[in-house]
Amino acid sequence: MFSSIPLPTIPQPIGEKRVTFHHLNWQTYQQVLQALGNNRAARLTYSLGILEITMPLEDHESAVRLIELFIRILVVEMGLKIKTMGSTTLEREDLDRSPEPDNAYYIQNQPLVAGKKVDLQQDPPPDLVVEIDITHTDIDKLQLYTSLGIPEFWRYNGRLWRIYQLQAGQYKEVESSPTFPFVPKERLYEFLQQAQQDEVEAEQTFRDWVRNRQRATRTC
Repeated sequence: MFSSIPLPTIPQPIGEKRVTFHHLNWQTYQQVLQALGNNRAARLTYSLGILEITMPLEDHESAVRLIELFIRILVVEMGLKIKTMGSTTLEREDLDRSPEPDNAYYIQNQPLVAGKKVDLQQDPPPDLVVEIDITHTDIDKLQLYTSLGIPEFWRYNGRLWRIYQLQAGQYKEVESSPTFPFVPKERLYEFLQQAQQDEVEAEQTFRDWVRNRQRATRTC
């Protein structure tokens, strides 16, 4: 008889450490926010009584910075405008929600918020939000950003890039970004993989690809 040999287990990548509190009201969340202050590495996400405090680790932060570079290359080479919000707290007390996304951007609506501090009670929400969730989160991010009316939501789990577009009040997963429709998902995967060895070369390679794609589009 053959003895069973256990298969080796592949460790799950750890991109974040999370601490979650349930059944908190808005006032308690505000007290925690004030106690932690602004000079902190942790990010807070509050949604309908759930407060999640996230401490990003290396894999998380690397993906955040590289995807931000990926977006900026596209914006610059396409001649678009952008207002970067980073992890600004998107407070909506009226919705009982307040996320601090990894990155948030105004692109289409940049002219409406250029040169001013954003007030979400009066100004539109960011056009694009990016979240890196490599480890499990108790927050329903799709529901969260749907309620805030974010038109486009990118989510990356360390392996897969998912793109969601807000359609008729609900997110629909789509294969290409509405903001950058000519960019296949493979380009991000290739960019991230190349950047593991040489970020400068990855940037140059991707920038050249976007420029060539733009030239080809103009000549058609």
